Amino acid sequence: MRAIMIMFDTLTRHFLPPYGGDWVHAPNFARLAERTITFDNSYVGSMPCMPARRELHTGRYNFLHRSWGPLEPFDDSMPELLKKQGIYTHLVTDHHHYWEDGGANYHNRYNTYELIRGQEGDPWKGHVKDPVMKSKVEYKKDVFRQDQVNREYIRRDREEQFPQARTFTKGLEFIRTNVREDSWFLQIETFDPHEPFYAPQNYRDLYPHNFDEKSFDWPAYGVVNETPEEIAHLCFEYAALLSMCDAYLGKVLDLMDEHDMWEDTMLIVNTDHGFLMGERDYWAKNIMPWYNEIAHTPLFIWDPRCGKKAERRDSLVQMIDMAPTLLDFFDLQVPGDMTGRPLRETIDTDKPVREAALFGIHGGHVNCTDGRYVYMRAPVHPDNNPLNEYTLMPSHMKNMFTPAELRNIQLREPFTFTKDCMAMKIPVESPWFNPYQFGTKLFDLKKDPYQQYELQDATIELRFIRILAELMTANDAPCEQFDRLGIPQDGRMDEASLMLQKKLELDNGKVDLLQDKVWTREAQNQWRMLLRMTPESARSQLQKGFERYVTAKDISHISHDIFLNFVEQTFPAEKKRFLSQLMKMAGRVN
Repeated sequence: MRAIMIMFDTLTRHFLPPYGGDWVHAPNFARLAERTITFDNSYVGSMPCMPARRELHTGRYNFLHRSWGPLEPFDDSMPELLKKQGIYTHLVTDHHHYWEDGGANYHNRYNTYELIRGQEGDPWKGHVKDPVMKSKVEYKKDVFRQDQVNREYIRRDREEQFPQARTFTKGLEFIRTNVREDSWFLQIETFDPHEPFYAPQNYRDLYPHNFDEKSFDWPAYGVVNETPEEIAHLCFEYAALLSMCDAYLGKVLDLMDEHDMWEDTMLIVNTDHGFLMGERDYWAKNIMPWYNEIAHTPLFIWDPRCGKKAERRDSLVQMIDMAPTLLDFFDLQVPGDMTGRPLRETIDTDKPVREAALFGIHGGHVNCTDGRYVYMRAPVHPDNNPLNEYTLMPSHMKNMFTPAELRNIQLREPFTFTKDCMAMKIPVESPWFNPYQFGTKLFDLKKDPYQQYELQDATIELRFIRILAELMTANDAPCEQFDRLGIPQDGRMDEASLMLQKKLELDNGKVDLLQDKVWTREAQNQWRMLLRMTPESARSQLQKGFERYVTAKDISHISHDIFLNFVEQTFPAEKKRFLSQLMKMAGRVN
């Protein structure tokens, strides 16, 4: 038995033909749906990139206990478990986060691996002289600078230079070399179609349109500031990169056809998350609620044991199910610490493996869906605390934890999944991301599939509070997560208590500044965001400056626009756009 996983990053569901994306040129995804089972209720678990990959390895949620980081010493790693049982495991990837501090021990769990350089701002080629900056992107300047350097070695007219092309070429090479061998798992993983949406010209030619700034292919995370023409252009650039993904997917399908591999080879095609392409006036992910454009993912699986294909499944599945599914496929025992479930019977008969699923990011909303409703539970405290990181591997995405972060470290008694190991308990003093500003949300996907209208129904909300508490308890969530969300650990809350909590939450959100003025909820959120982005030593000066601004203009009603004008008139040019973007984000409550 063999297994192949093709994992794309940021594969947005509704752009794909099997999920309604009929304007995108992706015939091989349509072909894939004819050869596999298509899942209609696949959801993310932990966001974004490396938290999702920790779930792929461990079969359990990451986001309740820690943020982006390496595998932990107590983690069960699916590819390593396969390796120890004689199943050869090989990774081919251009996902550059694997060689950063927060992801550097994942690829070592495989027998062998090949890492392809050059995606996004991968620190690949060294140029001391600054490159010519050809795009309007103004955030992440260091990453964007490196990306411009890398592009000097990845020309649009040389498709074979692109990291995705090189990744799939190496993956196809592994298949050809080992096609007559048994007992192996191959993971072909490409960073595409993650931003920047940089594709060879022949794929861009599939989407002709009039637009002068042809290098504009990298949206800033946050609120849309672009024109309708720019939004359309970015969608075309994403579609072009998606069409490239489709072409290389087709090469794998061709090789499986050529060697009749469908008889004994499992195929999984999946992704870590989607992306907002201007919907709801947002770009990207991470700093807004997890709407379905981000959280509701595509998933295709072929299991030769049952031979079912060209069918769809409604059961609720997640990334945490991938490790148990692959272990089960190779007839290996699933460790007790894995909370995901093998999908063999789900693939065969649509047998459910869960009634509801959690998803989210560390410190963000804790979200829950049963496939019909989506409940997004926000923190009840404006400072989004208490919140801690639990880890024995104190690394962030690109750097280690600072001495200041570790100054108040404690050791916490073992969790159920840490194999009797205590973990570091590291306080998160001031999380920059705060879902409090958006509030708790409830959507009915049957009546409102695009999540345009928030549902106000205490009965349904109380049911989901109970489900949240049950799932968090089952995953041994730290007790302060319940405190942060304002829900009892047993999930028992009545309607009167829920209504009182909502009132207290609004009262707690009032700011201790200019109390004789009328503040909107949006403005309160903006002030808190501005304080978090200001060094503690400068906060008193910021407060006095804002008070002078309000007094000078005789403002009695402090609203969303007041802060945008304050930023425009107060801060230097190099900070204005970034802070204005944050103010727009903080001012959103929908």
